[in-house]
Amino acid sequence: MLDRVLVLSGLDPCGGAGIAADIETINQFGATPLPIVTSLTVQNTQCVSEVQPVDHQLIIKQLNALTEDIDINVVKIGLLSSVEQITAITNWLTKSHTVILDPIIKASTNDELLVQKSIDALKLELLPKVFFLTPNVFELEKLAPNLSEQEAVKSLPCEWVLLTTTESSEHLIEHRLYHQGELYERFSYHKLPGEYHGSGCTLASAIGVLIAAKLDVDVAVKRALDYTYQTLLNAKRIGKMQYHPNRISP
Repeated sequence: MLDRVLVLSGLDPCGGAGIAADIETINQFGATPLPIVTSLTVQNTQCVSEVQPVDHQLIIKQLNALTEDIDINVVKIGLLSSVEQITAITNWLTKSHTVILDPIIKASTNDELLVQKSIDALKLELLPKVFFLTPNVFELEKLAPNLSEQEAVKSLPCEWVLLTTTESSEHLIEHRLYHQGELYERFSYHKLPGEYHGSGCTLASAIGVLIAAKLDVDVAVKRALDYTYQTLLNAKRIGKMQYHPNRISP
């Protein structure tokens, strides 16, 4: 049986990304999502115009209520929109938690979601407790500026890092998996036309649920990447701009 996965992320009202993507993905793998909303947003497929953090004390009350009743091992984290949230959640996490972090710094519409002090808190406080990190090239640069790719990955205290090159490639997307700062494996996919909303959330949640299922990390990553690519091949357009991944059964 697959495990349950705790997910903390923002609410995207158009349903493409954030907590909606986490829930859909985890459900498709037959596991149970335990969702906690960290941020309320005003957005559609074209832009994000406002982000309102949920009170960090309420989030901790929700976490404590869950753990009084349910054993939680795997934690997937998306958008954290305040220093207070980052500090509170970091302090709540223990060594028994396997943390997968999608370090969301800007939306796929290029709207900035985190101010610099929140990025600093993410790096200094939360990253040391992260087992698996899923940045894109922009996010890696923000977390470890002015370094080469390998130097940047080595500077981060996460055991596993999966770097996605979507923004820096025109025809081929390469995902580079690092283990303890060393390149472990490469995965390549043809880049699809159009803009997509929620592919990063889908990928990180799929990795989380497959790690919860006790798959080896490299196997979990390959299966999660294949699943995410399939959701993009079957993407649907419900608004004027970005496509939604169609999170069908793996």
